Amino acid sequence: MEFLLNPLSEFQITKWEELIDYWFFTFALGFLAFELIRYAVLKKLNWTLLGDTITNYITLGLFLGLSYLLLGTLYLGSYFYVQQFAVFDLDINWLTVAICILLADLAYYWEHRFTHRVNLAWATHSVHHSSPFFNISVAYRFGPMDGVWPIFFHLPLVLIGFNPFVVFFAEIFVQVYQTALHTEVIGKLPRPIEAVMNTPSHHRVHHGSNPEYIDKNYGGILITWDRLFGTFAQEQEKVVYGLVTPINSVNPLIVFFHGFQRLGQQALSAKGLNNKLGSIFGPPGWQPDNKQASDKL
Repeated sequence: MEFLLNPLSEFQITKWEELIDYWFFTFALGFLAFELIRYAVLKKLNWTLLGDTITNYITLGLFLGLSYLLLGTLYLGSYFYVQQFAVFDLDINWLTVAICILLADLAYYWEHRFTHRVNLAWATHSVHHSSPFFNISVAYRFGPMDGVWPIFFHLPLVLIGFNPFVVFFAEIFVQVYQTALHTEVIGKLPRPIEAVMNTPSHHRVHHGSNPEYIDKNYGGILITWDRLFGTFAQEQEKVVYGLVTPINSVNPLIVFFHGFQRLGQQALSAKGLNNKLGSIFGPPGWQPDNKQASDKL
């Protein structure tokens, strides 16, 4: 077990992050080709699905453009700024990397839950949920502010004392695991795995607009967070993917900005400051009379 304490460098961590990102993206493209062939065999391949798939990657390009231009400096800059106030100065080794991944997974759960329960955050995250299909390309369907919210939920890891590069690597690791869950090809896995790990079955539930599936299975790598915090649901009824109120478009710009368009319309039509604030910071389905509808806008 001594190898767990073997030191690692920031350079090694950075190279791991780059390799994981690059090689999994390459694998994902190959796996998407397999999924499209499967759709064709099942006679489910159509122009809408193809258009939706292309749109997924265009939203990725738009997201990356915004991230590099507006968020790159902010993201790591805030981490390095906060590092000077860290409680501990943790070494970089196999053990601290493993612990950081576990804590990043917990942070991801709460970040993910936040993006579903606050309208301002849902306006960007709803882009990811707007596809009526479920394949690995959907994992790359991003909204304009998807790079903002993770900062607030992972900064505490830097404050604890984890190196910013380790925290960023842990975030990428959780995200890559999440990406792999976006498929209908894999059914339910053996029960012990389904009990502990997040799986394609559990994540299909998360993308469902069925009433019993809404706001369930937020976990990244572990599904135990959902079991612990009361947000778990089994895949039973056939999943209906997409939003409760569909956008019915494969236009990349409509897909990318629809959440903020809906949020803006709702806020502008609300009467009075309190109602406008409620429509922005309340949960999806928030109503001026403080009654929360079960359907997401």
